[in-house]
Amino acid sequence: MQVFYIRYRNSQGTLMRILNAVSRRGLDLSTVHAEYSGQDHVATMLLDVTQKQIGQLYREWYAIVDVTEVRSTAARGHEDAAWAHHPPASESVAQQAARAALA
Repeated sequence: MQVFYIRYRNSQGTLMRILNAVSRRGLDLSTVHAEYSGQDHVATMLLDVTQKQIGQLYREWYAIVDVTEVRSTAARGHEDAAWAHHPPASESVAQQAARAALA
């Protein structure tokens, strides 16, 4: 498993182009997190990839005009709290609505 950090300027469609590079290869996108970081945004992804796929992703991400930096590291495992499983957003919204209805 590899953790990828992609720093990018948040122009229209940049995040979708970053994610499209992953989905086009049919890779399992275990976790993704995008957030504001100073002047730019950072997308963090956990992917199970081969060395060849890592090179392909780097080339494709750097070809996106608004991508400024791409880094990767080997993941320590699923025990890492930052990569803990989170329920889908629709579940948490439904749970919040149910709690609000009971209040």
